[in-house]
Amino acid sequence: MFVKKTVYIRTFGCQMNEYDSGKMADLLQASHGLESTQSPEGADVIVLNTCSVREKAQEKVFSDLGRLSELKVLNPNLIIAVGGCVASQEGSVILERAPYVDVVFGPQTLHRLPELLNQRLQTGLPQLDISFPEIEKFDALPPARAEGPTAYVSIMEGCSKYCTFCVVPYTRGEEFSRPLSDVLREVEELTRKGVREIMLLGQNVNAWQGTLDDGSDTDFATLLEAVSEISAIERIRYTTSHPLEFTQRLIDAHGYLPKLAGQVHLPVQSGSDPILGAMKRGYTALEYKSIIRRLREARPGLSISSDFIVGFPGETEADFAATLKLIDDIGFDGCYGFTYSPRPGTPAANLKDSVDEITKLSRLKRLLEKTDAQAAAISQSLVGSRQRVLVDGHAKRERHELRGRLDNARVVNFPGDARLIGQFANVLITETARYSLRGEVVTLS
Repeated sequence: MFVKKTVYIRTFGCQMNEYDSGKMADLLQASHGLESTQSPEGADVIVLNTCSVREKAQEKVFSDLGRLSELKVLNPNLIIAVGGCVASQEGSVILERAPYVDVVFGPQTLHRLPELLNQRLQTGLPQLDISFPEIEKFDALPPARAEGPTAYVSIMEGCSKYCTFCVVPYTRGEEFSRPLSDVLREVEELTRKGVREIMLLGQNVNAWQGTLDDGSDTDFATLLEAVSEISAIERIRYTTSHPLEFTQRLIDAHGYLPKLAGQVHLPVQSGSDPILGAMKRGYTALEYKSIIRRLREARPGLSISSDFIVGFPGETEADFAATLKLIDDIGFDGCYGFTYSPRPGTPAANLKDSVDEITKLSRLKRLLEKTDAQAAAISQSLVGSRQRVLVDGHAKRERHELRGRLDNARVVNFPGDARLIGQFANVLITETARYSLRGEVVTLS
């Protein structure tokens, strides 16, 4: 069995993976007494929680595994496990190419990790489980854990949209939702541990569906209403949403639920209708702009961030110009921009990658310059204003200072006593930095 009793978990990708890694750590602590460590050297178990979104994700995983094999030579008892979306996508190929790997599991079977570990130790054979058991995962996970005033709660898994560029439906399965009562129970548990702000997670979080006690169907807006009724929760965020599920009820909720944060991340990917059609996104640029217009009518001053893919197969300069126009029309408060690269197994991988790399990078640079300028202008407009901030810990660079998040998700650093951590405070914004703000505490909130 294990001597040092430590596990090193390396997490790639989205907040869903961050949430899953936390659950893995809790599971292994409960089942095998493994304590988390920040270094792979000397660990008894190493877990790579992988992501398929970035370019050449599979090859990067095998490259990382190659380096970990050296640790296995030094310690033959080391257990190496690969989980997440690349594990789901590659499956047995991982065991063929890296035979020193002990366990391969998917996002929906992370709850079986202790059992897979035991089977490996008992049989001496590598273990593979990349099935899609749906709700079983949530039923088997340990109680919610909090390490500060904010926490993630996963409310659904999978995706049924099948955008032509995306691997998620193939690695995490079809959409399925946790029961409303389970979500509320987890949120309640977290509030007893000092959590004041909840981030609801899902691949398409606003596609969540549930059933009430009377048997009637309900939607994501109802879930937001229910979470809002938990008195200890003072702020609610959610990610990632999809335009197709952005109903009028959800839009209206931003007007009548004050606990909903004044920021929405809503990926658009492109401002060109032909490209959106080729991506199989299911909406037009005009329909996307209509959602944003109605959101801002319901909640004036709402901050909008988004995702963009540039250089999708067939994207012309005119298509890209339409994306830039969309950015001008909306005014984004930050974005994640990527150059297109084909993902194995997706429909778009069969399309001719017609935009050369130099053009992709040039377009991405122009896009980010525009969105960065918009975000900088919004930051500058906050100088001199008082903002309600949830103080979540010490500043990263100046450890004697504190940091917190505004309603629009911006980070602000400021001098203050550590007793403020976990509380809301009113902070006067005094200046901007590239990716954050500076301020000073005015009063407690």
